[in-house]
Amino acid sequence: MLKRTFLQLLSTALASPVVAPWCSWAEKKKLTNWAGNLTYGTDRLKEAASIDQISSVVRAEEKVKVLGTRHCFNSIADSRDILLSVIPMHDVVALDPGARTVTVNAGITYGQLCPYLDSKGFALHNLASLPHISVAGACSTATHGSGEKNGNLATAVAAIEIVNAAGDLVNLSRKTDGETFQGTVVGLGALGVISRISLDVQPTYSVRQYVYENLPLAQMKEHFDAIQSSGYSVSLFTDWQKQRINEVWIKSRVGDGSPFAAPQEFFGAKLATRNLHPIAELSAENCTEQMGLPGPWYDRLPHFRMGFTPSAGKELQSEYFVPRRNAVDAILAVERLRDQVSPHLLITEIRTIAADDLWMSPCYRQPSVTIHFTWKPDWPSVRRVLPVIERELGPYRPRPHWGKLFTMAPPELRSRYERLHDFVQLAARLDPHGKFRNDFLNTNVFAL
Repeated sequence: MLKRTFLQLLSTALASPVVAPWCSWAEKKKLTNWAGNLTYGTDRLKEAASIDQISSVVRAEEKVKVLGTRHCFNSIADSRDILLSVIPMHDVVALDPGARTVTVNAGITYGQLCPYLDSKGFALHNLASLPHISVAGACSTATHGSGEKNGNLATAVAAIEIVNAAGDLVNLSRKTDGETFQGTVVGLGALGVISRISLDVQPTYSVRQYVYENLPLAQMKEHFDAIQSSGYSVSLFTDWQKQRINEVWIKSRVGDGSPFAAPQEFFGAKLATRNLHPIAELSAENCTEQMGLPGPWYDRLPHFRMGFTPSAGKELQSEYFVPRRNAVDAILAVERLRDQVSPHLLITEIRTIAADDLWMSPCYRQPSVTIHFTWKPDWPSVRRVLPVIERELGPYRPRPHWGKLFTMAPPELRSRYERLHDFVQLAARLDPHGKFRNDFLNTNVFAL
């Protein structure tokens, strides 16, 4: 299918507001992921509305995997036995203004949490492109937003409560549990069922968002650092054609002492005169407000608004983290593959993320740049092009996003994580018989 025809069909589906965010899967009772590219290996799905119910399921079952908002594109959350959803557990448990933390139940989404925090005068440091994802699921897979000084979403975790393989509660915090805590936060669903999670918060703030069009690739090459440091959060969107970056999204905090001046021209790119979608051919109706109009942090840091479906789901996604110092070389390496990549691509997004100390985070002790691919829903074609991309990025030792599609050989993937052996030992303590493991984890993490 030609890209323009595909986008016309997709655009029609995008315009529909959702009455209950991302509940369509529950109404249809189809055990597939959000994108529909994965059908889960079992139709046994239980829901837990309390910690006691989580413990009961865990104690009763030999194998358990937890489903969040189903936004993983691979089988990291799949099961051939039983799936457990904690989506009914979506309450705020406590807000501690003194400690600047908020504690929430594991099923809450950022779209549910953020307006509450803002109403109390607080905010999170960063958000992903979509507010529809669950807090626990996003942190477990090191999902991220953008910003030279901003860690991924998991870096906000101050404490975590999990139900272990015995059905007992385990409470860990950054203050008291040191490296065990660092090994648990990005747990990949392998350590237990997250029941509650506490996040660092800060005073609320406003953000202005500007979009620029047609940044010459040569300017990106020469001024990447300046471009990425121009705002609190910066995203580059490209289809790898015409030697240019299609759009530059710059999100600037209001009142932070160094506001973005928003010139008409920015390294050769032109300031947009209307709201844009990352895929320029699509309507910006479901995107967060641009044009420098200030708004609350939670309605500017994501690219998509909570009240609208961010996409029809008819897409596939892949993403690779490479060291920040190799950013330009890695981007140019992919650009050389443009004729192989572009026919199967909807859009690529490039972002930067600060380093962290979480063992299984792709940013572990490594400031990173991510190259994200939103693909047309044609897995046979995507499966052929991913090894080509992975080989081209090979000199930079890329780490794929844990919840997206990749073809990297498991031994190579495992070699990228220096604390992998420690993580495996931690899992052996919390889950000695592998209750929370599945084929994905056994292949990519535990096959030492």
